[in-house]
Amino acid sequence: MREHGGNLDLAQQRFGGRAEDWIDLSTGINRLPYPVAEIDPHHWNALPSRSDINALHQAAQRAYRTSAPLVAMGGAQAAIQLLPQLVPTGRARILGPTYNEYAGVLSAASWDVQEASELDALAGADLAIVVNPNNPGGQHHAPKDLLALLPRVGRLVIDESFVDAVPLLSLASEAGRPGLLILRSFGKFYGLAGLRLGFAIGNAADIGKLASMSGPWPVSGAAIAIGCRALRDDAWAEATSARLARGCVRLDAIAHAQGWMLLGGTPLFRLYETPGALAAQERLARSQIWSRVFAQRPTWLRLGLPGSEAEWTRLAEVLAR
Repeated sequence: MREHGGNLDLAQQRFGGRAEDWIDLSTGINRLPYPVAEIDPHHWNALPSRSDINALHQAAQRAYRTSAPLVAMGGAQAAIQLLPQLVPTGRARILGPTYNEYAGVLSAASWDVQEASELDALAGADLAIVVNPNNPGGQHHAPKDLLALLPRVGRLVIDESFVDAVPLLSLASEAGRPGLLILRSFGKFYGLAGLRLGFAIGNAADIGKLASMSGPWPVSGAAIAIGCRALRDDAWAEATSARLARGCVRLDAIAHAQGWMLLGGTPLFRLYETPGALAAQERLARSQIWSRVFAQRPTWLRLGLPGSEAEWTRLAEVLAR
């Protein structure tokens, strides 16, 4: 398995404690999730109907401010797994460093995969991939710059898994253009990663092919019910975006007091430069707070935002010792 955050089982093996004892800040998942409430037993007992799935699609189109075709999938990762089958094998260029599943999935399917360090270097690729905002550094690109790249590549995939709290960066409204495919994650912003829900947004041909490959029931009835409810809740989304913005300022201040330098981030995570990331991770882990380090970047430490006030207090106290 490729390196990811969320590997709390490894933290428990090394440092002990029950899962409920830990504050997992190793991912970019909202620690104060959308309140699920009760779900009608029908959504557990019956196969999702076409009208159920259509209702979810309509809720997503409204939330993402697009009229382009889209398809619900088992998280953005499900769409990534199908990318090699969407177009003939060729040359892929990925703006990096970034989420490592793209390179792994495409390489396994015999694509010629190259990492590019600048947006212009993606030109000429059969498949160009940009994570916007980026994971793990949070770098972002203006929609107009990404649209300018579109005619210079065979197909442009924009992963917007972390865009919910900064919607002005989204290209979802332009996703009907030929050659443009947008991937959205539901679980990160809504804090429900275990629901396994995401969307691919694009032109009719690409979305039709992805839908066909995903089968008649691409997501569960529970995912449909919760997704519809959450995507229609504008008040919750607005309040959450504001809370996350305040949390970024608070977390950056805590890190600054440690002498850590902010390298970047999104409203869901922050990336810091530290003298020694592994030592900092272990220091936090002894108090059951899990963070993300990077094997190829020994001074990088990534922290998600704590959720409750108790989590904020615990993090501040551990680092103040």
